Formats: sequence, C-alpha cells, structure tokens
Amino acid sequence: MAELIVLLGPPGAGKGTQAKVLSETLGLAHISSGDLFRENLQKKTELGVLAKQYMDRGELVPDDVTISMIRERMQRPDCARGAMLDGFPRTVPQAEALDAFLADSGLGAVRKVPYIKVGEADLVERLGGRWTCRANGHVFHTVFNPPQKSGVCDQDGSELFQRDDDKEETVKNRINVYFQQTAPLIAYYQRMNILVEVDGTKPIADVTADLLAALK
Repeated sequence: MAELIVLLGPPGAGKGTQAKVLSETLGLAHISSGDLFRENLQKKTELGVLAKQYMDRGELVPDDVTISMIRERMQRPDCARGAMLDGFPRTVPQAEALDAFLADSGLGAVRKVPYIKVGEADLVERLGGRWTCRANGHVFHTVFNPPQKSGVCDQDGSELFQRDDDKEETVKNRINVYFQQTAPLIAYYQRMNILVEVDGTKPIADVTADLLAALK
C-alpha cells in the first residue's frame, strides 16, 4: 500500500515549505493543489483557467475541479510509493471523494493528517508581506525572508511580484474562508483518530522536527 499523508494548515501556515522537506525526507511525491492549478493554467487547460478565477478572489476552487486535477496527478508514476497532499482536501466532501478514490484505485487510505496550527493575526502578517518570483515561483517575505535585492529573486534574478491572492483584503478573505469551510474537515479527521496538531508558530526547523515526530 502507498504511504498517504494529508498536511493541513491555513494559508500562510508554511504547508508548502514543510511539505517539500517532509516529502523529500520520507521519499514521497509532493502534491500541491496550488502547483497543480498553476500547471493547468500554464498549459491553458479549461480547469486551470476556471481555478484561477476563484484563486484570485481568495475563494476555494469548486470540488469537482480540484478533484479532477488530484486524481490525474495521483496516477502518475512518482506516486507509486506514496504521496503527501498539500492544500487538498479542504472540505469534508473533498475528503470523502479522496477516500473513495483511494479505495477504488487500490492505493490504500490516508494514514496520518498533521495540522499546522497558526492564529489569524499571525497569518495576516505572514501573507501580507509575501512576494513571488515571476519565473519559477520562489517565495520571499519582506520581514521573514527578504530578497538580497529588493524586487529581485535571489535564485534566478527574475522580478518579484505580489500575487492578487496575497494582497491584504484578499488575504483576510482567504483566511476567513479557510477557517469557516475547513473546521469540519479537522473534526472529520479527528473522528478518524489520524489528526495530529503541530504548533506552526515555532521556528521552521522546530516545526519540521515536530511534524516528523508526529508521522513516526
């Protein structure tokens, strides 16, 4: 059976950073719903264009769109050993659809769900200062991870810009939507006894250590 982990946390909790480190450490494919949306947009697929409209408004992408992308991604060869899902599921219907897909495909079931917990005020501060590399999506922050040269990516020299979904008004809406729609999902995994809460306000290395401990 494949090793399947769902990493939960609100926007700005550091899910993407932690998922990359954890997936490499554990030898699992990293499946980010955000990366899938961008991939589909770059390829100008119908699903990608539709997803972008919702993302720009700070709203959750409809389940049928997201699930279609996830199903396709999880059937690629690099998921044979297992995968870490980052940004999906976000609602109970998505979780139920994922469970059904895993059962039907013979991939197994979700083993553990670490939840990176961060308060709303901290999230607004984190996301409001986030800037993204235009060429390759490298992420910087005016306070926590500033570039060496303002407005320029350290890694490839391309322009840094602030995504529409990282602007303050949209950020607050994203956070509110997350907590409203995802709270039942947290309860869903708690009932299954596979949810583990991790304090996301600690230094990044400490959060990583806590997550690895939770996954043992």
